[in-house]
Amino acid sequence: MYSPSKKDFIALTLSDQHSRSYNNAKHRRQSCWRKWKQLSRLQRSLILFLLALLLICGLLFYPSFSEQWRDVSDRVVREDWDGDWERGLKPVPHQEVIPVVGPAVGPAVAATVGPAVAPTVGSELLPEVLPEPQRPKVSVVNKPQAKKRPFPNKRGPPRLQEGIESDSQAKPPEKESAERVGKEDVDKFEEEEEEEGKPLISWRGAMIEAIQATETSSSAPEKDAALPSVPVDPKNTAPLAPVTSVDRLEAVREAFRHAWKGYKEFAWGHDELKPVSKSYGEWFGLGLTLVDALDTMWILGLTEEFKEARKWVETELSFSNNVDVNLFESTIRILGGLLSTYHLTGDDMFLDKAKDIGLRLMPAFKTPSKIPFSDVNLGKGIAHPPRWTSDSTLAEVTSVQLEFRELSRLTRDTQYQEVANEVMRLVHKLPGKHDGLVPMFINTNSGQFTHKGVFTLGARADSYYEYLLKQWIQGGKTEPDLLEDYLSAVEGVRKHLLRTTGPSKLTFVGELNHNRFNPKMDHLVCFLPGTLALGAHNGLPDDHMDLALQLMETCHQMYVQMETGLSPEIVHFNMLPSEGRDVHVKPADRHNLLRPETVESLFYLYRFTKDTKYRDWGWDILESFNKYTRVPSGGYTSISNVRDPVNPGPKDKMESFFLGETLKYLYLLFSDDMELLSLDQCPLYRLAENGLLNRLDLRLSEQRPWLQL
Repeated sequence: MYSPSKKDFIALTLSDQHSRSYNNAKHRRQSCWRKWKQLSRLQRSLILFLLALLLICGLLFYPSFSEQWRDVSDRVVREDWDGDWERGLKPVPHQEVIPVVGPAVGPAVAATVGPAVAPTVGSELLPEVLPEPQRPKVSVVNKPQAKKRPFPNKRGPPRLQEGIESDSQAKPPEKESAERVGKEDVDKFEEEEEEEGKPLISWRGAMIEAIQATETSSSAPEKDAALPSVPVDPKNTAPLAPVTSVDRLEAVREAFRHAWKGYKEFAWGHDELKPVSKSYGEWFGLGLTLVDALDTMWILGLTEEFKEARKWVETELSFSNNVDVNLFESTIRILGGLLSTYHLTGDDMFLDKAKDIGLRLMPAFKTPSKIPFSDVNLGKGIAHPPRWTSDSTLAEVTSVQLEFRELSRLTRDTQYQEVANEVMRLVHKLPGKHDGLVPMFINTNSGQFTHKGVFTLGARADSYYEYLLKQWIQGGKTEPDLLEDYLSAVEGVRKHLLRTTGPSKLTFVGELNHNRFNPKMDHLVCFLPGTLALGAHNGLPDDHMDLALQLMETCHQMYVQMETGLSPEIVHFNMLPSEGRDVHVKPADRHNLLRPETVESLFYLYRFTKDTKYRDWGWDILESFNKYTRVPSGGYTSISNVRDPVNPGPKDKMESFFLGETLKYLYLLFSDDMELLSLDQCPLYRLAENGLLNRLDLRLSEQRPWLQL
């Protein structure tokens, strides 16, 4: 017999045309499944039980792990201070604030941002955002190359940038060579940082018209042949005439008309304008922007715009639709807007609409605890909490009182005031406060605070503190519980939340998280300077005004230390004793929503102190809005990155409070008529967003003197 061939049945390795080795992973998976099925039911149950136990333990220990990660994050933030300082991002010293000389137009001069240039007519300087005046021809320096990035230390509004030196100018020559060593690394870090949060929508569609109008339109060969820019000699430059209050008032009117143009063309009757995409966004389907802006149009004297808005309210605004609305937002924007417009105009149609929605919001208060639900279906008359919780935020349930109390006064129906006052009585007696500071959440079933140990004057709690004072004033200063809670809260802020920065000694309000201080401050907290000043004006301690002045400076620095001159939504302050920056902004917090808290406080501080610097700061903010948020086709947009003046990133949304509050307070700030919405008379206070006070002119409604129920 023949012996078997050794070449038969040998091991064989299979491979495909791409030389990938064969593997039997599929068979191994099947084998594992067979082994699992071979286990007894008891064994499989035990394994699943252990896995579930591990998951539960992980959830229980998550808070401790998150605290450790937060400590690591804090160390990273402290390291960022030094990095920011090396990149030349320095605060604007208080003494370097320059008086207003008018809006900036045109590109930068030479290698740095030069003095702002504006067209003049005679001796008056006209804001370049206005379309009405005839523009004279102004020679403008050629636009620098688009790819060149501005120096990182050129920050703040256009007119402030000229007062800030570059690092190479400020530092002695012997330090320059040492600093050049790390320049490439710093530039690389900045590029990586700016890559975060790149917008999906090109900013080219949302450039401010004024800047486009002042840029020279030369062909590519002409640009290549252009001579280098020559710095302007201040001695040979004619001084610019100061911007008058009349010019500024007209600039606000023009900004409103431009925003209204976009709303009317692309979002008429809808809640919010999306100016970049030329469309609209719907929240409640109640024309939020239109209703919220009614009193602003009346105060600004925009007769035609007001008439067409009134017609829509009378014929189109209906509250019978099957739609869920937020109690807080619909109260401050719609009910408050209708009540304030009624006081200004005396038009009963607005009061009838206010009574309609007020009655439809009442089911929110039908809870076991008398603490209202957050959401109401206007058509069905059914209220409910959010789907994910039975809690309401404290700001929501304690920031509808002014409107409901006023509705009772006007209608002689006490039910609105009774439910609103009951909420304040319950909160006044609740345990869980910390020297007047209150937690952010309250349960609608039990009526007790939840998530205790976290105290903030920012989102979810801000307007509680503001409404304490304003209800006390609204009620003729006759409700001691409100005053007691307010004074206690101010002392709690001083004791637990007030700190100063290391570099410039700015006073700020942080947060307390289970006895651990966090130097985080929301832009929303900038309501506080105005509220403190209002309290001092109404007889409260003088040191409230001192604190108001300090916090107003801090809110101003939140704007001028940003490259666009606009404040981010949230900042973190540097408490280290160093020469670094005061303000640090995390990538996720760099957006600006056109909020009005700062300009509201500027309005108060100017009215009470007559210090014109507050007007100048407000003008800077308006200029920055025009430069970085204005959309040519109409409207203004929120932006994603206040630290990137080249591409701030439009968010394609104009909040209703920009027309309802921001522009209104800017107009009142610039007005020389101190009797326009006088702060010494009290016909009505209205919150219009995040704790804002909308004063109504008593002269326009003298037939309706303030009465108490």
